[in-house]
Amino acid sequence: MPTKPLLAPFYLIAATFIGIADTLFLSYYHLLNLTPGCAIGGCEIVLTHPSATLYGLNFPFAYLGLIYYAYMLGLAALLAYDPRSKGLRLAVLGYTAVGLLCSIAFEAFQFFVIGALCMYCGISAVTTLVLFVLAVWHFKSSK
Repeated sequence: MPTKPLLAPFYLIAATFIGIADTLFLSYYHLLNLTPGCAIGGCEIVLTHPSATLYGLNFPFAYLGLIYYAYMLGLAALLAYDPRSKGLRLAVLGYTAVGLLCSIAFEAFQFFVIGALCMYCGISAVTTLVLFVLAVWHFKSSK
């Protein structure tokens, strides 16, 4: 009897594309030295804050997010190929957990230190939360 295909890796891939689009958008605007418009009004403050780049370098956190999501896409693609691999399942779970912790730290930093919130950073944080939930779901359902 054939086994039912596990869909979580494909949901992970779809969510990863949302994160890639979000961080690619912010990276593009940073490359052009522009600040994108914001519906909630805090993006300009957050994205132009001195701590919006890694250690004062001209390397914004959006680039780190893009790297995170690109690597996540690779992991999710491997997981789609071999959804029952214990090593891949653990890697995806651990990678998304680290991403979630970083997202929580970035959002807390924005709120408590900068005093403003960025809509695009929020989209990335929610996407990372979704990735973590999907990774937990896949880990539990593919034993």
